[in-house]
Amino acid sequence: MIQSTLYRPLECRPDSYQAWYQQGKQLHHWRRYKEALNSYEKALEYYPQDYWTWYERGKVLEDLGRYGEAADSYDCASMVQPDNYWGWYAQGYIALKELHDYDRAILCFNRTLQTKPDDYWSYYRKGEALRKRGRYQGAIVCFDKILELYPNNYWAWYRRGDALRDWGKFDRAIACYDKALACKPGDYWAWYQRAKILRQFGRWETAIQSYIQALTAEPDDPYAWYEQACCYSRLGDLAGMISSLERAIHLHPDWSLNSISSEPSFDNFRDNNWLIELLSQAKSKS
Repeated sequence: MIQSTLYRPLECRPDSYQAWYQQGKQLHHWRRYKEALNSYEKALEYYPQDYWTWYERGKVLEDLGRYGEAADSYDCASMVQPDNYWGWYAQGYIALKELHDYDRAILCFNRTLQTKPDDYWSYYRKGEALRKRGRYQGAIVCFDKILELYPNNYWAWYRRGDALRDWGKFDRAIACYDKALACKPGDYWAWYQRAKILRQFGRWETAIQSYIQALTAEPDDPYAWYEQACCYSRLGDLAGMISSLERAIHLHPDWSLNSISSEPSFDNFRDNNWLIELLSQAKSKS
């Protein structure tokens, strides 16, 4: 009954942008995205300066996976109301997450921060866009701003660590991951990133301790098991290497077996019967 009466206002007033807009909202709610898009476009024919029609049109285009058009629709909304936070934020989010247009994202989040100077999400997203653009100092400034407002925010410490890691400031990155773990002690990602840095610098024993913590949180991650096996091998710990590799192979057999054959960490044990048999089985299956 609701759907059958939806079009009655439009039969009476086909030039009513408000009726087209409301129809678009309802069709969007019903997930009839293409029809909703058509309704919003009809509304814009009659009132091209309506902020919310451009904004809702962007949301429909997002749901259709047409991200570039969605970002442009949000941009049109922002041209109508330049001081409205949401049009800039939505455009920036798509530019960051879907289009990987980091410069565009940074510009959008600069505009949201003009409207909401202490907005957590704008600083966070801007920091991520700067990090992915390789502008690490700027990213750290954003995460520091969040930490001024929320000193115990896990994600700000974690992403600050990522920025320092990408910048090559590894000791400082570990210190940030430690801060993140103080906020969220059982977090997989902070332990895992910490372990990867320690492994990179040959600090095998402390890397293993971090991998153990990461795997306590996520016991089904084959990559952490594999990397832990590499550390055990570097220490000459055959039992630790075997037990870790067995878990990695069980969870992700093809990737693990292919990686073992060319992994220099296992060179110490190339003559080991267990490893020889393992690689022989892998070759016979390939």
